[in-house]
Amino acid sequence: MNPAQSTPSSGTNPWLSILIPVYNVEAYLGECMNSVLSQELNGVEILLLDDASSDGSAQLMEALAAQSPHPLRLLRHERNRGLSAARNSLLEASQGAYLWFLDSDDLLMPGALAALAGQIRELQSPDLVLVDFRVLRERERLKHRLRGELHRRTFAGPPAQRLQDRGALLEGVFRQGLLHSWSKIAKREIWGSDLRFPEGRYFEDMYTTPELLLRCRSYSHLPRVCVAYRQREGSILASMNTRKVQDMMGALVGLPQRLRAAGVHHEGGEQALAQYAARTFVTACRFAQRSRELSDKARSHLLRDYRADFERSSPLAPQQLLRACWRRGWFWRGLRLAHWLRQAGTHFTG
Repeated sequence: MNPAQSTPSSGTNPWLSILIPVYNVEAYLGECMNSVLSQELNGVEILLLDDASSDGSAQLMEALAAQSPHPLRLLRHERNRGLSAARNSLLEASQGAYLWFLDSDDLLMPGALAALAGQIRELQSPDLVLVDFRVLRERERLKHRLRGELHRRTFAGPPAQRLQDRGALLEGVFRQGLLHSWSKIAKREIWGSDLRFPEGRYFEDMYTTPELLLRCRSYSHLPRVCVAYRQREGSILASMNTRKVQDMMGALVGLPQRLRAAGVHHEGGEQALAQYAARTFVTACRFAQRSRELSDKARSHLLRDYRADFERSSPLAPQQLLRACWRRGWFWRGLRLAHWLRQAGTHFTG
């Protein structure tokens, strides 16, 4: 569907659905919606779903809808069901040809929708468009700028081209290590009737994004900052616990087998996935080491579990991955991985 030709008033389905799950974000929702409503919204539908907030988010949604010059579709869960369920309900209710999930404390950057529509039109409607983002902090410091937080690339590959190599897509995404759904705008048909966010789990994007990538026959990277991602104290990464780490480690289990089943054989993609799985494993092990709630026995058991999940998530065996690190000169990365593999009870040579 041509983004420039689809309008709500024309009787056709919108070219884009912006899907915004809402839960206890009264302090941020107004700014988020201002960033959305200031865009070029011709042919765009906007859906918000309140997941039984306990603050004034639901009332603010209604007030915003009453004042908005652009129609807002409001949905509500009678009880709190979590982010995955909220996104799934929004997906089911949406009508757009493309779907863009936006967290309700984040912002769309000026001109983001016009740039997205232009790239979709110019590249003959690829199945997926990956967009870049910036990090939004309450206190932005020089070190954050030096880290490149004003422009974070989500894809390591050619920009502004229509591409079709799924292996290169996996490599480009896993090399950057950014699997969040809000930087990936996909056609509704790619989600289909079966790909949904896992309810009751954290790190839900790590479960869905790899499957979404495998289904895409064409894709493009829009090298523009389109989203301002708000880094908050209460985010998943800022409040890790054992359950969250277990969900993180379990997200990619079995992915190497699914790659082979999908006919994806790509050395670069396998290397990038293996390195990503290794970083996730090291993160989990460091959490277990620092946790004061774990006994030595429980910590040892968790490390073994993390190692098993890592080995089922990586296309490369531990020894293969270590050799790849030595060949590429990634000595610190290899030493760190070898250390945690030994701590988790792995015995190997070489």
